[in-house]
Amino acid sequence: MGGKLSALDPMEVEVPRLNVLLDRDPYLRGYEREFRRRYACFKDYVDRVSEQEGINNFSKGYEYYGIHVNADNSVTCREWAPGARQVYLSGDFNEWNRTSHPYNKLEFGKWELHIPPNSDGSCPIKHLSEIKIIIQTINGELLDRLSPWAVYVVQPPKEKGFTYEQRMWNPPQEEKHQFRHERPKKPLSLRIYECHVGIAASEPRVGTYLEFAQNIIPRIKKLGYNAIQLMAIMEHAYYASFGYQVTSFYAASSRYGTPEQLKQLIDVAHSHGLVVLLDVVHSHASKNVLDGLNQFDGTNAGFFHDGSRGEHALWDSRLFNYSEYEVLKFLLSNLRWYMEEYRFDGFRFDGVTSMLYHSRGIGEGFSGNYDEYFGLNVDTEALVYLMLANYMLHQLYPDVITVAEDVSGMPATCRPVDEGGTGFDYRLGMAIPDKWIELLKEFKDDDWNMGNIVHTLTNRRWMEKTIAYAESHDQALVGDKTIAFWLMDKEMYTHMSTLSEPSPIIDRGLALHKMIRLLTHGLGGEGYLNFMGNEFGHPEWLDFPRAGNNDSYHYARRQWHLVDDPLLKYKFLGAFDEAMNNLEEKYGWLHKDPGYVSWKHEEDKVIAFERAELLFVFNFHPSKSFTDYRVGVEMPGDYKIVLSSDDEQFGGFKRTDASVSHLSFPEGFAGRRNSVMLYLPSRTAIVFARHNT
Repeated sequence: MGGKLSALDPMEVEVPRLNVLLDRDPYLRGYEREFRRRYACFKDYVDRVSEQEGINNFSKGYEYYGIHVNADNSVTCREWAPGARQVYLSGDFNEWNRTSHPYNKLEFGKWELHIPPNSDGSCPIKHLSEIKIIIQTINGELLDRLSPWAVYVVQPPKEKGFTYEQRMWNPPQEEKHQFRHERPKKPLSLRIYECHVGIAASEPRVGTYLEFAQNIIPRIKKLGYNAIQLMAIMEHAYYASFGYQVTSFYAASSRYGTPEQLKQLIDVAHSHGLVVLLDVVHSHASKNVLDGLNQFDGTNAGFFHDGSRGEHALWDSRLFNYSEYEVLKFLLSNLRWYMEEYRFDGFRFDGVTSMLYHSRGIGEGFSGNYDEYFGLNVDTEALVYLMLANYMLHQLYPDVITVAEDVSGMPATCRPVDEGGTGFDYRLGMAIPDKWIELLKEFKDDDWNMGNIVHTLTNRRWMEKTIAYAESHDQALVGDKTIAFWLMDKEMYTHMSTLSEPSPIIDRGLALHKMIRLLTHGLGGEGYLNFMGNEFGHPEWLDFPRAGNNDSYHYARRQWHLVDDPLLKYKFLGAFDEAMNNLEEKYGWLHKDPGYVSWKHEEDKVIAFERAELLFVFNFHPSKSFTDYRVGVEMPGDYKIVLSSDDEQFGGFKRTDASVSHLSFPEGFAGRRNSVMLYLPSRTAIVFARHNT
């Protein structure tokens, strides 16, 4: 990438706290040179930015680029289009004259246009009027484009086609949302409710920001979550892409409402003490040309690599050129935009594995061998971008939360940049949902391996925080199945009424649904995530309107009435989810040391572990219940049930009694200094709290 430090022998590069990282994991010492080389590339960029404009100004590119109304109502427009011969602005304001308003060419591929106010002092471009950037190519061709910095783009009427339209966003002052609530304090235990505003309505249509604020946020709060992760906010012309084919990076999706209404949603979330994370897609971009970034300046480069390096083979999308100064400005400013303009509290970075490796992770097994993380397959430019993003965000917003969607397990992903890490706060425990689906698809209950389950839930890097989740949003999509669907399938349509005949399939499904979630929550990480509706076993898949289903919205919604209906068993799963989160809020196991697993018995199908001075015991056996079952505990005391999946309020069989005391014995067991004798009903999860005696 070039620079003063990059030119040195990497062993001469000073990484402030690298020894902290290497002392924690001595196996990384063999890769010290590579850590120092990466840090040199990162530091060269920081130094370059600092010399030219400083990281604060560099990451506020949206204040320079795009279309801005000045105090005197004149308009200033700027674009970066290095491959263009000429740039023009056209729109309603000039009766769509494509060449009457040319930009002036500046240095380094920049273009600028100044439009004076109207003779009456009003703004020459009215609020909500349509505008387009016109790019003249080297060959003289005039191309219609949307500004990469557009903050409001809308879907056209059907008779006008499918290409999104850029609209001027300059509402009168009285229509601008004024934030009333401060950002909540960063939670010690992160419990994330992953949401999609569009499918949050019960009716078969696109939900809105305001409906979500009014109807869904109170549900999230009641369930005990303290964070919302909003998907599909960055504008995407194709709704069925789930928000992952972004066309306009600075425009919050208009299909749910206006920018001011998104601000209102976030303000309402903050009023309930919920932090709000944005699912940000900086790993790739839509190939759309007319309403996307692709070929904005008439060339195949610009924001992206040219050739094969600039295209993702599986996603059919474009890949950013992270070594380009203006691209880094665009992406880092994009993060600042959502932090400043909308007051998001952090980001879940999508597709990090694709960014980190030249192979894009395609066909990679990632065995865990460290050579896989430090060889030539690593894309240094993308890695340095992620370091820069985390460095900037944590410098400017100390309470920011960043989450990496990385399946590869790159060491130091969740360690600070000054240790040589990538700087994320959390990574997603992506192996966990894969394990649960593997068990449900391929193994009988009798063949579940307790040791293998425990290994999957505990196999994470020491002091690199993981967000555990039992199932991903992808599993909710048509063609796949959620955990509830794998467990209960068609029986959900006939036997989920409390008045219907008992069903062993439903009984098993309800029991395992609760156990899987509690075990994942208690043992799997330092944060927890659930996709909207999965907590109550939403019975049908998610399918966006598309050609293959006649543009139907029937499955692009959430059926909240099911969990609200007192005569349906979905309420049991929802109640258990709420109780589980509230128990975590009280005891805080997610921000305590990882659980100590003392027992994993293959024949009995029993798992026991201690965390946050709680004792978690799971009996996965399909039919055997155990009386006087000895479980080891470290601390002596009187142990009482504080949560049982077998309680009547959770659809259980009432075989446990929370009033019973379990006084510990001084006899050690399973490597613990004391032990308790417990009654463990089949397919039941129980949490005990200790009281001193």
